[in-house]
Amino acid sequence: MKKSATRSRFRTFLSWSFKLAIVGMVILGILLAYLDAQVRSKFEGKRWALPAKVYARPMELYPGLDLKAKFLIQELEQVGYRRVPNIVAPGHYTMTGSGADVDVDIYRRFFPLFDGNEDAARVRLSIRGHQIKALWVDGAPADIARLEPLMIGGIYPKHNEDRELIQLEEVPQLLIDTLVAVEDRDFYDHFGISLKGIARAMVVNIQRGGLVQGGSTLTQQLVKNFFLTRERSLKRKATEALMALLVELHYSKDEILEAYLNEVYLGQSGRRAIHGFGLASLHYFGKHISNLNAPEMAMLVGMVKGPSVYHPRYKTENAKARRNVVLTVMNEQGLISDYQALQWTNRDLNIVEYKQYQQVEYPAYLDLVRRQLRQDYAEEDLTSEGLRIYTSLNPITQRQAEQALQKRLNRIEQDFRLETELQGAMVVASTQSGEIEALIGDRNPRYFGFNRALDAKRSIGSLAKPAVYLTALRSGPFNLISPIDDSEIAIAGAQGQIWEPQNYDKESHGVVPLYQAMAKSYNQATARLGMNVGLAKVKQTFADLGVEEGVPPYPSMLLGAFELAPIDVAQMYQTIAASGFKTPLKAIRGVTTADGQLLSRYGYEVKQSIDSDSIYLIQRAMQQVVKMGTARYLNQIYDEQLGLAGKTGTSDSQRDSWFAGFSGDTLGIVWVGSDDNRALPITGSSAALRVWANTFREIPLKPLMPIPTKNIVEKWVNIEENAVSEEGCDDVVQFPFIHNKMPPNISDCSNQKEQGTGWWSRFFGNE
Repeated sequence: MKKSATRSRFRTFLSWSFKLAIVGMVILGILLAYLDAQVRSKFEGKRWALPAKVYARPMELYPGLDLKAKFLIQELEQVGYRRVPNIVAPGHYTMTGSGADVDVDIYRRFFPLFDGNEDAARVRLSIRGHQIKALWVDGAPADIARLEPLMIGGIYPKHNEDRELIQLEEVPQLLIDTLVAVEDRDFYDHFGISLKGIARAMVVNIQRGGLVQGGSTLTQQLVKNFFLTRERSLKRKATEALMALLVELHYSKDEILEAYLNEVYLGQSGRRAIHGFGLASLHYFGKHISNLNAPEMAMLVGMVKGPSVYHPRYKTENAKARRNVVLTVMNEQGLISDYQALQWTNRDLNIVEYKQYQQVEYPAYLDLVRRQLRQDYAEEDLTSEGLRIYTSLNPITQRQAEQALQKRLNRIEQDFRLETELQGAMVVASTQSGEIEALIGDRNPRYFGFNRALDAKRSIGSLAKPAVYLTALRSGPFNLISPIDDSEIAIAGAQGQIWEPQNYDKESHGVVPLYQAMAKSYNQATARLGMNVGLAKVKQTFADLGVEEGVPPYPSMLLGAFELAPIDVAQMYQTIAASGFKTPLKAIRGVTTADGQLLSRYGYEVKQSIDSDSIYLIQRAMQQVVKMGTARYLNQIYDEQLGLAGKTGTSDSQRDSWFAGFSGDTLGIVWVGSDDNRALPITGSSAALRVWANTFREIPLKPLMPIPTKNIVEKWVNIEENAVSEEGCDDVVQFPFIHNKMPPNISDCSNQKEQGTGWWSRFFGNE
């Protein structure tokens, strides 16, 4: 009976074991089918989400261009060019001379642009007196040459991975052999997992006293990075092994190796994760992977085991020691000689110091680019298709603006011992095209966060006044010398409240000419003039200038008691600076696919919204603001022949400091204030204006020369009498007028001429 019972239990055990085995095989089959689908979907679909790459404008060189050599060299260094004694390859340059007189020889690299490719070429230029006097391309005189643009950032997917995809044939064989020797010596013999490799790695690591070789195969490492999380568990390791077998089943060793070379994580650069040997070569050495030398290959291969532990910039000694271990392995495997191993072991890492692939990003500008792109592209396209975005950012102007803002804010905080931190924003644009050349959204220009240039709605104060005076000039009988009463004024509101604006100096100035009221920024005169021409007309002028929302229909709007962001103010003043032609501000010039196919070209949209006669007069009036008004500080910095125009702005209780200024080719808007909106001991003249002045101190500006229309006439006038007079009479000045809006009076000074009492006679006497 006992034997029978034992046999029965054994048969039951076998039966259940068989059934469980069948169930296990079914489950394993389902699991393998699921994992196989995952593997094939990933490998045969789009393997990586490639971020859009955003580029600055290409530097254009041409005879007659005002250019300081230091700015040229800064940009060359920033895009990865290297100064050498003798040029032998693209990416090299030489410079002779010093100061304002230099000769620069550049071996330009090939680079793609949205409007065509630029081939590698020798570009030579002669700079004399900070101006290009002659230009040659490949030895022949040239009218223009372009240098490759700086990559200013990327539009990354949520995981912030970045990579430069490479093909296996681009990779030096020595790099492949080194990677295999260090990470997976049996790569070409196993089927995804290698028990021999695991055992050998354990022995080698014990002998060397450190982590020299890993037990996972390259295929397993690829699976871990490509499909799985970083979880450490037996379940994940089992899944990794199964998926490695499936990958090896479906794909060749070359396909697996190419995928690995593009996927592996090799360090961090700010928020950007460096993936793949292609980008790592550019990031750490400033060169394409095909141009790496043996020690550089050894360093990158060494980083695979621990990018943070062996980071060459932050853990230099660790990285060097790890590189030397890899060089030893290369020597043992016969990849390099004993002499080479000894020589290269003593060599420094030679990491590039400042190259575009290290990417000093411009977050405020990138934010603007992203917002404008969303009008035409889906977010997924921007973060996964590897688009190339070409913009109008000028790195020279951007750098000068950043330095000027930081310096001025630091000075104000030091002088006044402020308890709050000042903040600032700036927008710089071309007056004619509307292209934005620089944008600052925070005093820390590398800060990714609140973008004050686009989103900080602040009271604009006196920056509103040109719209009031422009309304008078375009719709009323007013001219630049029309008398305006600057006495005290009280305006009743719809609810019975009384608005009584005061001048900044708390004084009244009697009757003053219109241009002086604006140049001196008199509040009482401006309010009286605005009420005279009508709030509706002033509001319409704001709309015609580009501010279609946010302007309240209340008297206080005449003095800027409403809020705009700096970008909105820039749009308003862009129309004034462009002689009445409204051009939407834009940052993007063109978009291409990763392989250079043109997707979008962003041209100019121009519409005349203000008549040429009145815009000419307001430009002349704004030149008076600089010449004798609240922005006269600029005359201490700049040549009066530039004819700069502008307007300072200070909001109520001095909470905001503004300046809007422009030359013949460049518009700059500056805001300074505090995020908590507290009152500050600054004005538009003492803060924002100084930032503007220091930004353009070394940047060549074109003179502003307003062009009169056929309706504009120049007349000698006596301002006190509001009368047309003649040259040579007492107290006369010359002013422009629209022909049908002349002063109403005539001043006859014939007796003064006969008696020799004109200014000429008073100074030099009669002959």
